[in-house]
Amino acid sequence: MTIIMQKSVVLAEKPSVARDIARVLKCNKKGQGYLEGDRYIVTWALGHLVTLAEPEHYDKKYKTWNLNDLPMLPQDLKLTVIKQTSKQYNAVKQQLNRKDVNEIIIATDAGREGELVARWTIEKANVHKPIKRLWISSVTDKAIKDGFNNLKPGKNYENLYQSAVARSEADWYIGLNATRALTTKHNAQLNCGRVQTPVVAIIQQREEEIKKFQPKNYYGLEAQTDQGLKLIWRDKNNNTRSFDRDDIQMIHKKIGNQAATIESLTSKRKKTPAPGLYDLTELQRDANRFFGYSAKETLNLMQTLYERHKLLTYPRTDSRFLSQDIVATIPDRLKAIAIPAYRPLANKLVNQPIKTNKSFVDDSKVSDHHAIIPTEERVPIQNLSDRERKIYDLVVKRFLAALSPSEIWEEVTLETSLAGESFVAKGKTIIEAGWRDVYNQDEEDNESDGDVKNQLLPQLHKGEKLSIRVLNETSGQTKPPAYFTEATLLTAMENPAKYMASSDKKLAQTLRETGGLGTVATRADIIDKLFSSFMIEKRGNSIHTTGKGRQLLELVPSELKSPELTGDWELRLEKIAKGQLDKDTFIQEMKTYTKKIVSEIKQSDAKFKHDNLTSKPCPDCGKPMLEVTGKKGKMLVCQDRECGHRKNISRLTNARCPQCHKKLEMVGEGDGQMFVCKNCGFREKLSAFQQRKKQSSKKADKRDVRKFLNKQEKEEPLNNALFDALKGLKLDD
Repeated sequence: MTIIMQKSVVLAEKPSVARDIARVLKCNKKGQGYLEGDRYIVTWALGHLVTLAEPEHYDKKYKTWNLNDLPMLPQDLKLTVIKQTSKQYNAVKQQLNRKDVNEIIIATDAGREGELVARWTIEKANVHKPIKRLWISSVTDKAIKDGFNNLKPGKNYENLYQSAVARSEADWYIGLNATRALTTKHNAQLNCGRVQTPVVAIIQQREEEIKKFQPKNYYGLEAQTDQGLKLIWRDKNNNTRSFDRDDIQMIHKKIGNQAATIESLTSKRKKTPAPGLYDLTELQRDANRFFGYSAKETLNLMQTLYERHKLLTYPRTDSRFLSQDIVATIPDRLKAIAIPAYRPLANKLVNQPIKTNKSFVDDSKVSDHHAIIPTEERVPIQNLSDRERKIYDLVVKRFLAALSPSEIWEEVTLETSLAGESFVAKGKTIIEAGWRDVYNQDEEDNESDGDVKNQLLPQLHKGEKLSIRVLNETSGQTKPPAYFTEATLLTAMENPAKYMASSDKKLAQTLRETGGLGTVATRADIIDKLFSSFMIEKRGNSIHTTGKGRQLLELVPSELKSPELTGDWELRLEKIAKGQLDKDTFIQEMKTYTKKIVSEIKQSDAKFKHDNLTSKPCPDCGKPMLEVTGKKGKMLVCQDRECGHRKNISRLTNARCPQCHKKLEMVGEGDGQMFVCKNCGFREKLSAFQQRKKQSSKKADKRDVRKFLNKQEKEEPLNNALFDALKGLKLDD
C-alpha cells in the first residue's frame, strides 16, 4: 500500500508575496499558478479572484436598468469568479482540491479584506479542509519563518470573515440599488454609496464655508528697538489683533516717542516630543504635502517598497504604534538602514540601549498591523527609483526620530510696558536638538505664538529701558478656510465627526476609533473613483466639486450624505467581528434600509440638469457632449450613459516645459495639436516639439521612450495625440 505524504496549500494574496513565502519554504518546483516543495504548495490570488455576482445573475430582467424593477433584493447573494482572473482561480482551485492536500494556510494580507480574498476563494471552490492563518506584518524571510512557527487556528478569524462579508453584501444592496435608481430616474451616470457620497458632501461643505466667509480687517502695532528687537502689542486678553482701527491709532498716538520698560523676563524649559510613526494615511498626507503625490501614488509606491524591495513593513496599517514584541528587532532594523545618508544617527542609536515609551510602543493601540517602519532587510538604495527613495526617506527619518530623545529648548518671554500698553517678545534657545537632528532642524516649528514669532534675544534685565526706533501699525485680513487638497481631504476622511449633522458623541467616537470614512486601504481608491466619475475635480492642488457632484447631493437621500451612516455601520461590523452581533440580523436591516432609500428616490420631484453641455455632437449617437475635467485633463463625454463615447481635448503629459520644467498639457486636434504650459504660458506646436527633440544633442533611448509610451497608454489610452505622435518617431537603437 502506497502512503501519500500529506501537504499544506499556502494561499497568498499576490504572486510577489507567494514567491517570497515559497523561497523560505523551499518550494522550488514550478507549476501552472503554483510553486511546490516537499511539505507545501504555495499558490496565490491576484487580489480578489471571486466577488459577489451581478444583479442579472439572479434575474435576466436586471440586465436592463429599469427603475420599476427596483429594489433588487435577492434572498442570498451568490459568489462568481472574476472573468479576468479566472485562469488563476482555476489553478488555485485545483491545488485546494488535491487529494494529497489535507490543510489550507491562509497567507493573504492580515486584515478584514485579506480574510475575504481567501475565504471567498475557498468557499467558491467548495473545499472543506482544516484552515490555519499566517498573520504577519512584513514579508522578510525572518517574519515569514516566525509566522509559520506561530500559525493561528482559522476559526479564530471566522467572525472577522463574517464582518467582511457583511460589509460587502451591505454595499451591494445599498450601493447598486441607489446607483441604479438615481441613474435610471435621471438618465445620467450617478454613482452613490455610503462612503463616496459623504466625501463629496464634505468637499461641498468646505466650498460653502469659503463662499459665505466674510473677511475682516484687523490691526496691530509692532515696535522695533535700537537693538533690532521686535515687540508686539498685546491687549488685556492677550490678543495681538484688534478689529477696531481707531483704537490702534489712538494707542499709536499715545505712545509717541516713549521708551519701553521691561516689566518681566520669564524663562521656561520646554520639551517637544518626536512626531509619531507613520500609518498609511499620515504618510499619504506628508507625501502629498512635500512631493505632491496623490494618495493612490503613495500607496502604490509603498506596495513596491513592501513587496518587491522588502524595505518597509506592511503599508495598509491604521496604527502609529509598535507592539512590544517588535522592540527586540529594532537594533537589526537600525543596522539595515545604516547607509551613508542615515549611518551617523543609526549607529548612534544602535550603540546605546533602545529607550521605548508609550509615545510609539503600545500593544493596546496595535490591532492588525503596527506602524510603518523599515524592515531588517538590506537592499542597495540605488535599486530604488527617485519616487520610491523619497517615500523610503520619509519612513526611515520618522523611525529614527521616534527613537531619538525629545528636543529640549528654553523659551524666554519678554514683557514690556510702553505708555501703559503691553508689548511682548519671545526667544527660543535650543539646549538639546534631540530628534530634530534627524531633519537637520528643518522640520516645521509650530511653537510660535500667533503673531509673536521667536527671535534671538540679547542680554536684558528687568526694569531696563528700551529705546524705540520705529513704531509701525500692522494690518491684515482674516482668511477663509482653505480648499481641500488630497492631504487635508485624507485628514477629513479619517476624522469626519465635525461634518456630522448630529452631535452623537458615541457615534463620533466610533468614527474616530474605526478610522472614519473608508479605511487606510481604500481611501486612495475612493478619491480616485470620485475623480474618474467626475464628481470632483482638481484646480491646481485644490479639490472642488463639479456641477454633477453638487447635483448628486441634491438628489440622494439625506442619510447617504452624512458620515453617520458609516459610523453606525462600522459600529455594527465591529460587533460582528467580535461575535457580539449576528451577520444575518445586520443584512436584514440593510435590506429594509434599501427599500426605504429606493422609495425616496422614486418619489422625489428633483430634476437633474447637465450644466456642462457643449455644442459638439457625439459622433456615435448625435447627442450633445459634456465637457468634464478628469485628473489628467479635460475630455468630452457623451451625456447618454448607454452610449459612453469619450474623447480627450486636453491632457497632462509627461513632457516638461523647457522654461519652468513643469508638466505640459496637450491641446487641440490634428495639425493644430499644441503643448501648453499652464504655469508660465509657454506654447509649442507638436511638430516643433518633435523637431526640437530630434535636434537635441542627447539622443532618445529606444527602450526609455517605449517605456514612456506604455506608461502613457496604460494611464489613459483615450485618443492620446502625444502617444500617437511619439509612436511615429524614428528612434536610435
